[in-house]
Amino acid sequence: MIPAWWLALLGGVVFWAGWHWYSRYLAVRVFRLDAALATPAHRYRDDIDFLPTHRFVLWGHHFTSVAGAAPIIGPAIAIIWGWLPAFLWILFGTVFIAGIHDFGTLWASVRHEGRSMGALTRQAVGPRARTLFLFIIFFLLLMVNAVFAVAIATLFIRFPAAVLPYWLQIPIAIAIGVLVYRRGVAVLPLALLGLALLLGLIGVGVWLPVALPSAGLGVPASAWWVLLMLAYGAIASRLPVWLLLQPRDFLNAHMLFAVLALLYLGIFISGATVAAPALNTPPAGTPPLWPLLFVTVACGAISGFHGLVSSGTSSKQLDRETDARFVGYLGATGEGLLALAALLATAAGLGGLDAWQGHYDSWAQVSSGGIAAFVTGAGNLLSALGLPPVVGTTAVAIMVVAFAATTLDTSMRLQRFILAEIGAEYRLPALQNANLATVVTFVSCAALAFLADPANPGGGGMVLWPLFGTTNQLTAGLSLLVLTLLLRQLGRNYLLTLVPFVFVATITAWSMCLNVLGFVAAGNGLLVVIGVLILILNLWLLAEGLIALRQQPAAPVRG
Repeated sequence: MIPAWWLALLGGVVFWAGWHWYSRYLAVRVFRLDAALATPAHRYRDDIDFLPTHRFVLWGHHFTSVAGAAPIIGPAIAIIWGWLPAFLWILFGTVFIAGIHDFGTLWASVRHEGRSMGALTRQAVGPRARTLFLFIIFFLLLMVNAVFAVAIATLFIRFPAAVLPYWLQIPIAIAIGVLVYRRGVAVLPLALLGLALLLGLIGVGVWLPVALPSAGLGVPASAWWVLLMLAYGAIASRLPVWLLLQPRDFLNAHMLFAVLALLYLGIFISGATVAAPALNTPPAGTPPLWPLLFVTVACGAISGFHGLVSSGTSSKQLDRETDARFVGYLGATGEGLLALAALLATAAGLGGLDAWQGHYDSWAQVSSGGIAAFVTGAGNLLSALGLPPVVGTTAVAIMVVAFAATTLDTSMRLQRFILAEIGAEYRLPALQNANLATVVTFVSCAALAFLADPANPGGGGMVLWPLFGTTNQLTAGLSLLVLTLLLRQLGRNYLLTLVPFVFVATITAWSMCLNVLGFVAAGNGLLVVIGVLILILNLWLLAEGLIALRQQPAAPVRG
Protein backbone atom coordinates (compact mmCIF):
# COMPACT_ATOMS: atom_id res chain seq x y z
CA MET A 1 0.00 0.00 0.00
CA ILE A 2 1.22 3.50 -0.82
CA PRO A 3 2.18 5.74 2.14
CA ALA A 4 0.04 8.87 2.08
CA TRP A 5 3.08 11.09 2.59
CA TRP A 6 4.47 10.01 -0.78
CA LEU A 7 1.47 11.52 -2.52
CA ALA A 8 1.62 14.62 -0.30
CA LEU A 9 5.29 15.16 -1.20
CA LEU A 10 4.70 14.63 -4.91
CA GLY A 11 1.78 17.05 -4.87
CA GLY A 12 3.83 19.68 -3.06
CA VAL A 13 6.63 19.44 -5.61
CA VAL A 14 4.23 19.84 -8.54
CA PHE A 15 2.53 22.86 -6.93
CA TRP A 16 5.88 24.49 -6.12
CA ALA A 17 7.07 24.02 -9.70
CA GLY A 18 3.88 25.61 -11.04
CA TRP A 19 4.26 28.62 -8.74
CA HIS A 20 7.99 29.03 -9.28
CA TRP A 21 8.14 28.71 -13.06
CA TYR A 22 4.75 28.81 -14.73
CA SER A 23 3.26 31.69 -12.72
CA ARG A 24 6.42 33.72 -13.24
CA TYR A 25 6.18 33.15 -16.98
CA LEU A 26 2.56 34.29 -16.92
CA ALA A 27 3.42 37.42 -14.91
CA VAL A 28 6.34 38.49 -17.12
CA ARG A 29 5.51 37.28 -20.62
CA VAL A 30 1.71 36.98 -20.78
CA PHE A 31 0.10 39.46 -18.37
CA ARG A 32 3.16 41.76 -18.17
CA LEU A 33 2.43 43.13 -14.73
CA ASP A 34 3.34 46.76 -14.04
CA ALA A 35 4.20 47.82 -10.48
CA ALA A 36 3.77 51.50 -11.41
CA LEU A 37 0.17 51.10 -12.56
CA ALA A 38 -2.40 52.86 -10.35
CA THR A 39 -4.80 50.09 -9.39
CA PRO A 40 -8.58 50.61 -8.96
CA ALA A 41 -8.09 50.33 -5.18
CA HIS A 42 -6.19 53.63 -5.30
CA ARG A 43 -8.10 55.37 -8.08
CA TYR A 44 -11.57 54.71 -6.65
CA ARG A 45 -10.81 54.31 -2.97
CA ASP A 46 -13.95 54.55 -0.81
CA ASP A 47 -12.88 52.37 2.15
CA ILE A 48 -15.96 50.17 1.62
CA ASP A 49 -15.38 48.10 -1.52
CA PHE A 50 -12.26 49.82 -2.91
CA LEU A 51 -9.40 49.70 -0.40
CA PRO A 52 -5.62 49.24 -1.03
CA THR A 53 -4.64 46.19 1.00
CA HIS A 54 -1.32 44.57 1.87
CA ARG A 55 -0.84 41.54 -0.34
CA PHE A 56 -0.61 39.08 2.55
CA VAL A 57 -3.87 40.36 4.05
CA LEU A 58 -5.58 40.37 0.64
CA TRP A 59 -4.28 36.90 -0.14
CA GLY A 60 -5.79 35.71 3.14
CA HIS A 61 -9.12 37.31 2.26
CA HIS A 62 -9.02 36.07 -1.33
CA PHE A 63 -7.96 32.54 -0.43
CA THR A 64 -10.53 32.10 2.29
CA SER A 65 -13.24 33.56 0.05
CA VAL A 66 -12.57 31.10 -2.77
CA ALA A 67 -11.67 28.09 -0.61
CA GLY A 68 -14.80 27.44 1.41
CA ALA A 69 -15.97 23.87 1.76
CA ALA A 70 -15.97 23.08 -1.97
CA PRO A 71 -12.32 21.89 -2.26
CA ILE A 72 -13.11 19.54 0.63
CA ILE A 73 -16.53 18.27 -0.46
CA GLY A 74 -15.47 17.65 -4.07
CA PRO A 75 -12.46 15.37 -3.42
CA ALA A 76 -14.28 13.66 -0.54
CA ILE A 77 -17.00 12.66 -3.01
CA ALA A 78 -14.79 12.02 -6.06
CA ILE A 79 -12.68 9.41 -4.25
CA ILE A 80 -15.58 7.00 -4.77
CA TRP A 81 -14.04 6.48 -8.24
CA GLY A 82 -10.62 5.87 -6.65
CA TRP A 83 -7.91 8.26 -5.49
CA LEU A 84 -5.80 8.34 -8.69
CA PRO A 85 -8.14 10.22 -11.07
CA ALA A 86 -8.91 12.90 -8.48
CA PHE A 87 -5.21 13.17 -7.54
CA LEU A 88 -4.13 13.82 -11.15
CA TRP A 89 -6.97 16.27 -11.80
CA ILE A 90 -6.20 18.26 -8.63
CA LEU A 91 -2.52 18.59 -9.51
CA PHE A 92 -2.66 19.41 -13.20
CA GLY A 93 -5.97 21.24 -13.07
CA THR A 94 -4.57 23.57 -10.40
CA VAL A 95 -1.23 24.27 -12.08
CA PHE A 96 -2.31 24.71 -15.70
CA ILE A 97 -5.97 25.75 -15.56
CA ALA A 98 -6.93 27.19 -12.16
CA GLY A 99 -3.70 29.18 -11.87
CA ILE A 100 -4.07 31.06 -15.13
CA HIS A 101 -7.84 31.42 -14.64
CA ASP A 102 -7.62 32.98 -11.16
CA PHE A 103 -4.53 35.05 -11.94
CA GLY A 104 -5.91 36.12 -15.32
CA THR A 105 -9.35 37.24 -14.14
CA LEU A 106 -7.72 39.31 -11.39
CA TRP A 107 -5.33 40.92 -13.89
CA ALA A 108 -8.09 41.59 -16.43
CA SER A 109 -10.31 43.27 -13.84
CA VAL A 110 -7.48 45.46 -12.53
CA ARG A 111 -6.63 46.53 -16.08
CA HIS A 112 -10.28 47.49 -16.64
CA GLU A 113 -11.11 49.64 -13.59
CA GLY A 114 -12.05 46.77 -11.30
CA ARG A 115 -14.92 45.63 -13.51
CA SER A 116 -16.57 42.26 -12.99
CA MET A 117 -16.33 39.40 -15.46
CA GLY A 118 -19.85 40.30 -16.58
CA ALA A 119 -18.73 43.78 -17.58
CA LEU A 120 -15.59 42.38 -19.24
CA THR A 121 -17.78 39.98 -21.22
CA ARG A 122 -19.66 42.95 -22.64
CA GLN A 123 -16.40 44.55 -23.76
CA ALA A 124 -14.85 41.38 -25.19
CA VAL A 125 -17.93 39.70 -26.68
CA GLY A 126 -20.83 42.15 -26.78
CA PRO A 127 -23.74 43.63 -24.79
CA ARG A 128 -26.01 40.61 -25.31
CA ALA A 129 -23.29 38.32 -24.00
CA ARG A 130 -22.92 40.42 -20.87
CA THR A 131 -26.61 40.03 -20.09
CA LEU A 132 -26.44 36.27 -20.56
CA PHE A 133 -23.36 36.04 -18.34
CA LEU A 134 -25.02 38.08 -15.60
CA PHE A 135 -27.89 35.61 -15.39
CA ILE A 136 -25.52 32.64 -15.41
CA ILE A 137 -23.51 34.19 -12.57
CA PHE A 138 -26.71 34.86 -10.64
CA PHE A 139 -27.68 31.18 -10.84
CA LEU A 140 -24.17 30.11 -9.85
CA LEU A 141 -24.11 32.36 -6.80
CA LEU A 142 -27.62 31.23 -5.90
CA MET A 143 -26.42 27.62 -5.80
CA VAL A 144 -23.18 28.51 -3.98
CA ASN A 145 -25.17 30.12 -1.19
CA ALA A 146 -27.66 27.28 -0.90
CA VAL A 147 -24.99 24.57 -0.99
CA PHE A 148 -22.70 26.21 1.55
CA ALA A 149 -25.49 27.07 3.97
CA VAL A 150 -26.57 23.42 3.95
CA ALA A 151 -22.97 22.21 4.31
CA ILE A 152 -22.51 24.40 7.41
CA ALA A 153 -25.81 23.17 8.85
CA THR A 154 -24.66 19.56 8.35
CA LEU A 155 -21.41 20.21 10.20
CA PHE A 156 -23.11 22.04 13.07
CA ILE A 157 -25.42 19.08 13.59
CA ARG A 158 -22.75 16.38 13.30
CA PHE A 159 -20.07 18.32 15.22
CA PRO A 160 -21.84 20.59 17.76
CA ALA A 161 -18.51 21.47 19.40
CA ALA A 162 -17.80 23.67 16.36
CA VAL A 163 -20.82 25.95 16.91
CA LEU A 164 -19.66 28.21 19.73
CA PRO A 165 -16.09 28.75 18.44
CA TYR A 166 -17.43 29.84 15.06
CA TRP A 167 -19.80 32.48 16.44
CA LEU A 168 -17.25 33.77 18.98
CA GLN A 169 -14.81 34.27 16.10
CA ILE A 170 -16.93 37.10 14.71
CA PRO A 171 -16.46 39.66 17.55
CA ILE A 172 -12.73 38.85 17.59
CA ALA A 173 -12.51 39.64 13.87
CA ILE A 174 -14.48 42.88 14.25
CA ALA A 175 -12.16 43.99 17.08
CA ILE A 176 -9.11 43.33 14.93
CA GLY A 177 -10.62 45.26 12.02
CA VAL A 178 -11.27 48.29 14.22
CA LEU A 179 -7.79 48.14 15.79
CA VAL A 180 -6.01 47.86 12.43
CA TYR A 181 -8.01 50.32 10.32
CA ARG A 182 -9.16 52.81 12.95
CA ARG A 183 -6.39 52.65 15.57
CA GLY A 184 -3.37 51.86 13.39
CA VAL A 185 -2.28 48.80 15.39
CA ALA A 186 0.25 46.54 13.62
CA VAL A 187 -1.24 43.51 11.87
CA LEU A 188 1.26 40.81 12.91
CA PRO A 189 0.80 40.86 16.71
CA LEU A 190 -2.97 41.02 16.29
CA ALA A 191 -2.87 38.09 13.88
CA LEU A 192 -0.86 36.01 16.35
CA LEU A 193 -3.19 36.98 19.20
CA GLY A 194 -6.25 36.22 17.09
CA LEU A 195 -4.87 32.80 16.13
CA ALA A 196 -4.17 32.00 19.79
CA LEU A 197 -7.75 32.97 20.68
CA LEU A 198 -9.17 30.84 17.88
CA LEU A 199 -7.17 27.82 18.99
CA GLY A 200 -8.32 28.45 22.55
CA LEU A 201 -11.92 28.48 21.38
CA ILE A 202 -11.55 24.85 20.29
CA GLY A 203 -11.38 23.92 23.95
CA VAL A 204 -14.42 26.09 24.65
CA GLY A 205 -16.38 24.26 21.96
CA VAL A 206 -15.39 20.84 23.26
CA TRP A 207 -16.41 21.91 26.77
CA LEU A 208 -19.70 23.47 25.69
CA PRO A 209 -21.16 21.97 22.49
CA VAL A 210 -24.32 23.62 21.17
CA ALA A 211 -27.15 21.73 19.50
CA LEU A 212 -30.49 23.08 18.34
CA PRO A 213 -33.64 21.03 19.01
CA SER A 214 -34.04 18.37 16.33
CA ALA A 215 -37.48 19.70 15.38
CA GLY A 216 -38.09 23.06 16.99
CA LEU A 217 -41.57 24.36 16.06
CA GLY A 218 -41.85 21.35 13.79
CA VAL A 219 -38.86 22.47 11.69
CA PRO A 220 -35.70 20.29 11.50
CA ALA A 221 -32.55 21.67 13.12
CA SER A 222 -30.83 21.71 9.73
CA ALA A 223 -33.45 24.12 8.38
CA TRP A 224 -32.96 26.51 11.31
CA TRP A 225 -29.21 26.51 10.76
CA VAL A 226 -29.67 27.16 7.02
CA LEU A 227 -31.90 30.18 7.71
CA LEU A 228 -29.54 31.47 10.39
CA MET A 229 -26.46 31.20 8.18
CA LEU A 230 -28.18 32.88 5.22
CA ALA A 231 -29.34 35.69 7.52
CA TYR A 232 -25.79 36.07 8.82
CA GLY A 233 -24.41 36.12 5.25
CA ALA A 234 -26.90 38.79 4.23
CA ILE A 235 -25.94 41.04 7.17
CA ALA A 236 -22.21 40.45 6.73
CA SER A 237 -22.44 41.27 3.02
CA ARG A 238 -23.63 44.79 3.89
CA LEU A 239 -20.76 45.62 6.26
CA PRO A 240 -17.62 47.44 5.05
CA VAL A 241 -14.94 44.94 4.02
CA TRP A 242 -12.49 46.26 6.61
CA LEU A 243 -14.87 45.68 9.54
CA LEU A 244 -15.52 41.94 9.26
CA LEU A 245 -14.70 40.42 5.88
CA GLN A 246 -10.97 41.19 5.71
CA PRO A 247 -10.00 40.60 9.37
CA ARG A 248 -12.08 37.44 9.69
CA ASP A 249 -10.71 36.05 6.45
CA PHE A 250 -7.20 36.92 7.59
CA LEU A 251 -7.82 35.04 10.85
CA ASN A 252 -9.35 32.14 8.96
CA ALA A 253 -6.30 31.98 6.72
CA HIS A 254 -4.08 31.58 9.78
CA MET A 255 -6.47 29.00 11.19
CA LEU A 256 -6.34 27.11 7.92
CA PHE A 257 -2.55 27.25 7.78
CA ALA A 258 -2.31 25.95 11.33
CA VAL A 259 -4.77 23.10 10.84
CA LEU A 260 -3.52 22.31 7.32
CA ALA A 261 0.10 22.23 8.52
CA LEU A 262 -0.88 19.94 11.40
CA LEU A 263 -2.85 17.75 9.01
CA TYR A 264 0.09 17.34 6.64
CA LEU A 265 2.35 16.76 9.64
CA GLY A 266 -0.07 14.06 10.78
CA ILE A 267 0.11 12.50 7.30
CA PHE A 268 3.91 12.28 7.56
CA ILE A 269 4.16 11.25 11.21
CA SER A 270 1.30 8.77 11.30
CA GLY A 271 2.72 6.71 8.47
CA ALA A 272 -0.85 6.20 7.29
CA THR A 273 -1.21 4.28 4.06
CA VAL A 274 -3.76 4.84 1.34
CA ALA A 275 -6.59 2.39 1.99
CA ALA A 276 -8.78 3.58 -0.88
CA PRO A 277 -8.18 1.82 -4.21
CA ALA A 278 -6.43 3.78 -6.94
CA LEU A 279 -9.28 2.92 -9.31
CA ASN A 280 -12.50 1.84 -7.66
CA THR A 281 -15.50 0.01 -9.05
CA PRO A 282 -18.18 2.29 -7.62
CA PRO A 283 -21.49 1.01 -6.22
CA ALA A 284 -24.61 0.88 -8.36
CA GLY A 285 -26.22 4.25 -8.98
CA THR A 286 -22.92 6.14 -9.10
CA PRO A 287 -22.64 8.39 -12.16
CA PRO A 288 -19.77 7.75 -14.59
CA LEU A 289 -16.28 8.99 -13.74
CA TRP A 290 -15.99 10.59 -17.16
CA PRO A 291 -17.08 13.40 -17.32
CA LEU A 292 -18.49 13.80 -13.77
CA LEU A 293 -15.08 13.78 -12.04
CA PHE A 294 -14.25 17.16 -13.55
CA VAL A 295 -17.31 18.87 -12.14
CA THR A 296 -17.37 16.99 -8.82
CA VAL A 297 -13.86 18.28 -8.08
CA ALA A 298 -14.42 21.89 -9.10
CA CYS A 299 -12.75 24.12 -6.51
CA GLY A 300 -9.32 22.63 -5.97
CA ALA A 301 -8.79 22.14 -9.70
CA ILE A 302 -10.69 24.94 -11.52
CA SER A 303 -13.64 27.03 -10.39
CA GLY A 304 -15.60 29.76 -12.10
CA PHE A 305 -16.49 31.19 -8.69
CA HIS A 306 -12.83 32.19 -8.27
CA GLY A 307 -13.09 34.47 -11.28
CA LEU A 308 -16.10 36.17 -9.73
CA VAL A 309 -14.17 36.80 -6.50
CA SER A 310 -11.05 37.92 -8.36
CA SER A 311 -12.96 40.44 -10.46
CA GLY A 312 -15.70 41.22 -7.93
CA THR A 313 -13.84 41.96 -4.69
CA SER A 314 -10.10 41.16 -4.83
CA SER A 315 -9.38 43.42 -7.83
CA LYS A 316 -10.86 46.35 -5.87
CA GLN A 317 -8.37 45.79 -3.03
CA LEU A 318 -5.13 45.07 -4.93
CA ASP A 319 -2.44 47.53 -3.83
CA ARG A 320 -0.04 46.95 -6.75
CA GLU A 321 -0.63 45.09 -9.99
CA THR A 322 2.44 42.94 -9.37
CA ASP A 323 0.63 41.55 -6.30
CA ALA A 324 -1.80 39.81 -8.68
CA ARG A 325 0.56 36.87 -9.11
CA PHE A 326 0.82 36.36 -5.37
CA VAL A 327 -2.90 36.76 -4.71
CA GLY A 328 -4.30 35.04 -7.81
CA TYR A 329 -1.98 32.17 -8.70
CA LEU A 330 -0.91 31.41 -5.14
CA GLY A 331 -4.56 31.51 -4.09
CA ALA A 332 -5.32 28.76 -6.62
CA THR A 333 -2.28 26.80 -5.44
CA GLY A 334 -3.39 27.05 -1.82
CA GLU A 335 -6.76 25.68 -2.78
CA GLY A 336 -5.06 22.81 -4.58
CA LEU A 337 -3.18 21.98 -1.37
CA LEU A 338 -6.46 22.00 0.55
CA ALA A 339 -8.10 19.70 -2.01
CA LEU A 340 -5.11 17.34 -1.86
CA ALA A 341 -5.36 17.25 1.95
CA ALA A 342 -9.07 16.42 1.68
CA LEU A 343 -8.31 13.61 -0.75
CA LEU A 344 -5.58 12.12 1.47
CA ALA A 345 -7.68 12.44 4.63
CA THR A 346 -10.48 10.39 3.06
CA ALA A 347 -8.07 7.99 1.33
CA ALA A 348 -5.85 7.23 4.33
CA GLY A 349 -7.49 8.67 7.46
CA LEU A 350 -10.58 6.50 7.75
CA GLY A 351 -8.73 3.27 8.54
CA GLY A 352 -8.35 0.14 6.42
CA LEU A 353 -10.22 -0.82 3.28
CA ASP A 354 -13.25 -2.11 5.20
CA ALA A 355 -13.55 1.18 7.12
CA TRP A 356 -13.19 3.16 3.89
CA GLN A 357 -15.85 1.10 2.14
CA GLY A 358 -18.17 1.69 5.11
CA HIS A 359 -18.16 5.39 4.21
CA TYR A 360 -18.37 4.82 0.45
CA ASP A 361 -20.91 2.03 0.01
CA SER A 362 -23.47 4.12 -1.90
CA TRP A 363 -23.63 7.30 -3.97
CA ALA A 364 -26.38 8.74 -1.77
CA GLN A 365 -24.27 8.28 1.37
CA VAL A 366 -21.23 9.84 -0.25
CA SER A 367 -23.17 12.82 -1.58
CA SER A 368 -24.59 13.69 1.83
CA GLY A 369 -21.71 12.57 4.05
CA GLY A 370 -18.54 13.32 2.13
CA ILE A 371 -17.70 16.40 4.18
CA ALA A 372 -18.22 14.48 7.44
CA ALA A 373 -15.93 11.71 6.12
CA PHE A 374 -13.19 14.31 5.63
CA VAL A 375 -13.60 15.72 9.14
CA THR A 376 -13.45 12.21 10.61
CA GLY A 377 -10.43 11.20 8.54
CA ALA A 378 -8.57 14.42 9.25
CA GLY A 379 -9.30 14.10 12.98
CA ASN A 380 -7.83 10.59 12.95
CA LEU A 381 -4.66 11.85 11.27
CA LEU A 382 -4.33 14.64 13.83
CA SER A 383 -4.58 12.08 16.62
CA ALA A 384 -1.13 10.87 15.51
CA LEU A 385 0.18 14.16 16.94
CA GLY A 386 -1.23 13.33 20.36
CA LEU A 387 -4.45 15.32 20.01
CA PRO A 388 -7.58 13.67 21.44
CA PRO A 389 -9.91 12.69 18.56
CA VAL A 390 -12.65 15.08 19.73
CA VAL A 391 -10.19 17.99 19.70
CA GLY A 392 -8.88 17.08 16.26
CA THR A 393 -12.31 16.69 14.69
CA THR A 394 -13.51 19.91 16.32
CA ALA A 395 -10.53 21.87 14.98
CA VAL A 396 -11.12 20.52 11.47
CA ALA A 397 -14.88 21.13 11.65
CA ILE A 398 -14.29 24.74 12.79
CA MET A 399 -11.88 25.27 9.90
CA VAL A 400 -14.38 23.96 7.36
CA VAL A 401 -17.31 25.93 8.81
CA ALA A 402 -15.25 29.13 8.92
CA PHE A 403 -14.27 28.84 5.29
CA ALA A 404 -17.74 27.89 4.13
CA ALA A 405 -19.16 30.92 5.96
CA THR A 406 -16.49 33.16 4.43
CA THR A 407 -17.50 32.04 0.96
CA LEU A 408 -21.15 32.45 1.90
CA ASP A 409 -20.98 36.13 2.80
CA THR A 410 -18.61 36.92 -0.08
CA SER A 411 -20.97 35.17 -2.47
CA MET A 412 -24.00 37.02 -1.09
CA ARG A 413 -22.11 40.30 -1.52
CA LEU A 414 -21.32 39.35 -5.12
CA GLN A 415 -24.93 38.34 -5.76
CA ARG A 416 -26.02 41.79 -4.59
CA PHE A 417 -23.56 43.32 -7.08
CA ILE A 418 -24.95 41.12 -9.87
CA LEU A 419 -28.54 42.11 -9.07
CA ALA A 420 -27.48 45.76 -9.24
CA GLU A 421 -25.91 45.17 -12.66
CA ILE A 422 -29.06 43.40 -13.88
CA GLY A 423 -31.11 46.32 -12.56
CA ALA A 424 -28.92 48.79 -14.43
CA GLU A 425 -29.13 46.72 -17.61
CA TYR A 426 -32.94 46.53 -17.58
CA ARG A 427 -33.61 49.90 -15.92
CA LEU A 428 -34.95 48.40 -12.70
CA PRO A 429 -33.75 50.89 -10.06
CA ALA A 430 -35.24 48.80 -7.24
CA LEU A 431 -32.61 46.11 -7.81
CA GLN A 432 -29.90 48.76 -7.50
CA ASN A 433 -31.04 49.44 -3.96
CA ALA A 434 -28.51 47.56 -1.80
CA ASN A 435 -31.02 46.74 0.95
CA LEU A 436 -33.66 45.35 -1.41
CA ALA A 437 -31.04 43.41 -3.38
CA THR A 438 -29.85 41.86 -0.13
CA VAL A 439 -33.39 40.79 0.77
CA VAL A 440 -33.92 39.29 -2.70
CA THR A 441 -30.63 37.42 -2.33
CA PHE A 442 -31.64 35.99 1.05
CA VAL A 443 -35.14 34.93 -0.06
CA SER A 444 -34.02 33.33 -3.32
CA CYS A 445 -31.19 31.36 -1.66
CA ALA A 446 -33.46 30.13 1.14
CA ALA A 447 -36.15 29.13 -1.34
CA LEU A 448 -33.69 27.07 -3.37
CA ALA A 449 -32.23 25.37 -0.28
CA PHE A 450 -35.74 24.36 0.83
CA LEU A 451 -37.39 23.57 -2.50
CA ALA A 452 -34.60 21.68 -4.27
CA ASP A 453 -35.46 18.63 -2.18
CA PRO A 454 -39.00 18.99 -0.72
CA ALA A 455 -38.60 15.72 1.22
CA ASN A 456 -35.67 17.23 3.10
CA PRO A 457 -36.47 20.89 3.94
CA GLY A 458 -33.29 22.89 4.21
CA GLY A 459 -31.25 19.99 2.87
CA GLY A 460 -31.61 20.71 -0.82
CA GLY A 461 -28.09 21.99 -1.11
CA MET A 462 -26.57 18.53 -1.43
CA VAL A 463 -29.04 17.63 -4.18
CA LEU A 464 -27.73 20.73 -5.92
CA TRP A 465 -24.06 19.71 -5.73
CA PRO A 466 -23.77 18.19 -9.26
CA LEU A 467 -25.64 21.16 -10.74
CA PHE A 468 -23.51 23.60 -8.75
CA GLY A 469 -20.28 21.93 -9.90
CA THR A 470 -21.31 21.93 -13.54
CA THR A 471 -22.48 25.56 -13.53
CA ASN A 472 -19.29 26.51 -11.72
CA GLN A 473 -17.11 24.90 -14.38
CA LEU A 474 -19.13 26.32 -17.25
CA THR A 475 -18.64 29.77 -15.73
CA ALA A 476 -14.90 29.08 -15.55
CA GLY A 477 -14.95 28.18 -19.22
CA LEU A 478 -16.67 31.44 -20.09
CA SER A 479 -14.08 33.41 -18.10
CA LEU A 480 -11.29 31.58 -19.94
CA LEU A 481 -12.96 32.52 -23.23
CA VAL A 482 -13.05 36.21 -22.23
CA LEU A 483 -9.36 36.03 -21.26
CA THR A 484 -8.60 34.41 -24.62
CA LEU A 485 -10.27 37.28 -26.46
CA LEU A 486 -8.44 39.91 -24.38
CA LEU A 487 -5.03 38.25 -24.81
CA ARG A 488 -5.55 37.72 -28.53
CA GLN A 489 -6.44 41.37 -28.95
CA LEU A 490 -3.20 42.34 -27.19
CA GLY A 491 -1.08 39.96 -29.25
CA ARG A 492 -0.24 37.75 -26.26
CA ASN A 493 -0.04 33.96 -26.13
CA TYR A 494 -3.77 33.23 -25.96
CA LEU A 495 -3.36 29.48 -26.49
CA LEU A 496 -2.62 29.19 -22.77
CA THR A 497 -6.27 30.07 -22.07
CA LEU A 498 -7.86 28.78 -25.29
CA VAL A 499 -6.83 25.15 -24.76
CA PRO A 500 -8.15 25.01 -21.17
CA PHE A 501 -11.34 26.74 -22.37
CA VAL A 502 -12.02 24.07 -25.00
CA PHE A 503 -11.48 21.27 -22.48
CA VAL A 504 -13.53 22.84 -19.68
CA ALA A 505 -16.39 23.93 -21.95
CA THR A 506 -16.67 20.51 -23.60
CA ILE A 507 -16.49 18.38 -20.49
CA THR A 508 -18.89 20.51 -18.48
CA ALA A 509 -21.53 20.91 -21.19
CA TRP A 510 -21.54 17.11 -21.42
CA SER A 511 -21.91 16.87 -17.64
CA MET A 512 -24.78 19.35 -17.63
CA CYS A 513 -26.69 17.23 -20.13
CA LEU A 514 -26.20 14.16 -17.91
CA ASN A 515 -27.33 16.14 -14.85
CA VAL A 516 -30.54 17.25 -16.56
CA LEU A 517 -31.30 13.68 -17.64
CA GLY A 518 -30.74 12.56 -14.05
CA PHE A 519 -33.15 15.20 -12.72
CA VAL A 520 -35.72 14.10 -15.29
CA ALA A 521 -35.36 10.48 -14.16
CA ALA A 522 -35.74 11.58 -10.51
CA GLY A 523 -38.83 13.65 -11.33
CA ASN A 524 -37.30 16.85 -9.89
CA GLY A 525 -39.04 19.43 -12.06
CA LEU A 526 -37.45 22.48 -10.41
CA LEU A 527 -33.91 21.30 -11.07
CA VAL A 528 -34.81 20.22 -14.60
CA VAL A 529 -36.00 23.75 -15.35
CA ILE A 530 -32.95 25.38 -13.74
CA GLY A 531 -30.54 22.96 -15.42
CA VAL A 532 -32.05 23.39 -18.89
CA LEU A 533 -32.14 27.17 -18.49
CA ILE A 534 -28.49 27.33 -17.43
CA LEU A 535 -27.46 25.00 -20.26
CA ILE A 536 -29.27 27.15 -22.84
CA LEU A 537 -27.73 30.34 -21.47
CA ASN A 538 -24.24 28.81 -21.51
CA LEU A 539 -24.47 27.35 -25.00
CA TRP A 540 -25.83 30.65 -26.28
CA LEU A 541 -23.04 32.58 -24.62
CA LEU A 542 -20.40 30.16 -25.86
CA ALA A 543 -21.71 30.63 -29.39
CA GLU A 544 -21.53 34.41 -28.98
CA GLY A 545 -17.95 34.13 -27.71
CA LEU A 546 -16.80 31.84 -30.50
CA ILE A 547 -18.32 34.19 -33.09
CA ALA A 548 -16.47 37.10 -31.46
CA LEU A 549 -13.25 35.08 -31.46
CA ARG A 550 -13.62 34.35 -35.14
CA GLN A 551 -14.41 37.96 -36.05
CA GLN A 552 -11.84 39.60 -33.80
CA PRO A 553 -8.78 40.93 -35.63
CA ALA A 554 -5.83 39.31 -33.86
CA ALA A 555 -2.68 41.27 -33.14
CA PRO A 556 0.58 39.44 -33.92
CA VAL A 557 1.61 37.26 -30.99
CA ARG A 558 4.61 38.84 -29.27
CA GLY A 559 5.37 36.28 -26.57
